[in-house]
Amino acid sequence: MPNDFAAIDVETANADVASICQVGIVTFADGRAAGTWQSLLNPEDEFDPFNVAIHGIGEVTVRGAPRFPDIAPILRRMLEGRTVVSHMPFDRLAMDRVHRKYGLSPMECTWLDSARVTRRTWPEFAARGYGLADVAEFCGIDFRHHDAAEDARAAGQILMCAVAHTGLSVAEWVVRSQLPLHPGSDRVARLGHPDGPLAGEVVVFTGALLMPRREAAELAARVGCDVAEAVTKKTSLLVVGDQDVRRFAGREKSSKHRRAEQLLAEGYPIRILAEADFLALVDMGGPETLPPAVARH
Repeated sequence: MPNDFAAIDVETANADVASICQVGIVTFADGRAAGTWQSLLNPEDEFDPFNVAIHGIGEVTVRGAPRFPDIAPILRRMLEGRTVVSHMPFDRLAMDRVHRKYGLSPMECTWLDSARVTRRTWPEFAARGYGLADVAEFCGIDFRHHDAAEDARAAGQILMCAVAHTGLSVAEWVVRSQLPLHPGSDRVARLGHPDGPLAGEVVVFTGALLMPRREAAELAARVGCDVAEAVTKKTSLLVVGDQDVRRFAGREKSSKHRRAEQLLAEGYPIRILAEADFLALVDMGGPETLPPAVARH
């Protein structure tokens, strides 16, 4: 059927996206939720108190839970060969990273980002505000945020709202989502490129990066991110140098890192990523051709 697919969401124990502690999958048949599967996982990693505060999953919660390799065959049966929907590319990145972590071969599936679909369906979400909770509220979807299966279901239902609104099938959205946000637009990028795969994100870098900070900022702008010097309520991504990402005691973190965690605790949707994970996220941005970014003065 043209609107058959699976939606996925994961929760992580810390800033390392491979530290999956919960995974949820909702299958859709002819555009309707048909089945739900969810499991806690032992990430074999540390739990950051800030992550625990968001999703409520900690070391005690996952005691006795399976490891990712234990449930990988189940995921492969449910997802391989299908269109797999996630809201934003972080769940796709997490799945890639956790397979690498355990030396498992990646699943062969077609990924579809419901946030990219959202931005191309409703003009009010083209540049800002296309987080899962905001779009679900716009679409009239009730769900329990930061529960993997609930988030997966919401992502799938958002996609179906876009299908109903545009008349495009899921298969057609797989193609359309990879096209520029405004086909034929000759707008010139200023800060972040407006058609970049991460357009609308506001990124701040902290810690000791493996690449020069200026190169990191240029790369971020090329894929659509506005690059800022300080963490504010507008920040959506904090990229932490790989040498610093595993420091979990608050005093060892930079002031930017601590400020991001403070805002995260207050409910602002800031995601903290290791430098290597950010670079992998950029690599997954799609085949769009991006012109040079304009540097911030």
